[in-house]
Amino acid sequence: MAKTLDEAFRTFHGWLTPTASETAAAKRHRASIEACFKANFEITRFFRIGSFGNGTSIRGYSDVDYFASIPNRHLTQNSDSTLKKVWRALDDRFPNTGVGIRTPAVLVPFGEDNSESTDVVPAEYLGKNDEGYMIYDIADRSGGWMQTSPDAHTAYVSNINNDLSGKLKPLIRFVKAWKYYKKVPLYSFYLEMKVARYASAESSIIYPIDLKRIFRMFANEELAAMQDPTGVSGYIYPCFSETMKDDALSKIDTALTRAEKACEAEDDDEIEDAFYWWDLLFDYEFPVYG
Repeated sequence: MAKTLDEAFRTFHGWLTPTASETAAAKRHRASIEACFKANFEITRFFRIGSFGNGTSIRGYSDVDYFASIPNRHLTQNSDSTLKKVWRALDDRFPNTGVGIRTPAVLVPFGEDNSESTDVVPAEYLGKNDEGYMIYDIADRSGGWMQTSPDAHTAYVSNINNDLSGKLKPLIRFVKAWKYYKKVPLYSFYLEMKVARYASAESSIIYPIDLKRIFRMFANEELAAMQDPTGVSGYIYPCFSETMKDDALSKIDTALTRAEKACEAEDDDEIEDAFYWWDLLFDYEFPVYG
């Protein structure tokens, strides 16, 4: 229970942050996966990326992502063929886990919890950009390759988070929590970069106000693809298909309405009503007023 919205959002963020046991589970299988890549592909770098790597993961929902830098001699011109090679190697090593391809990664679903489900992205190191960040090629979902830089993306989010007194990463977590609770078919990476770019123009963050503005931004821009703010990856797309985009926009409209009503209630000093609307937006997972 919470008396103020500030207290409620702080409590909510604590609930969203993975537990120590979940974090341990996320690390549990790293050594065996890395050993498989070393034996089969002579990898030169193996490192964690994504929500767990960036400090924006959601308890019970976010899986673990790794990058595996593979020398060119082990790669194929067609990226789908490379993914199949990696799939075969991991399936041989972990035959009872149900290894599968989820472009641009190969998925190893250890256990029943998402914190033990591991995505590994095979990548080719290309060099460093002008800022000194490592650039890689990864599969682009059409058999080709596209450039990306997890190091640049992590630094981009972290720098903005630092400028905003550590409030960006919780804001990203709140948006991701809505995505998972409401089954919104949007890519987490898109949400992370979109929210970070929004926050880069702000001097401070007030969670109720900024969440409302973010949902309004999504609605007004109709989930348009965004250019990578680091200048590495080209366009970042919101979801897999137009059908999914339509579904997401419908859920965004609902979220925006609820966020607006929550903020209106707070402005009218109807705090209990504000709690009600935030609880509705987050599928009854928000702290209770009292």
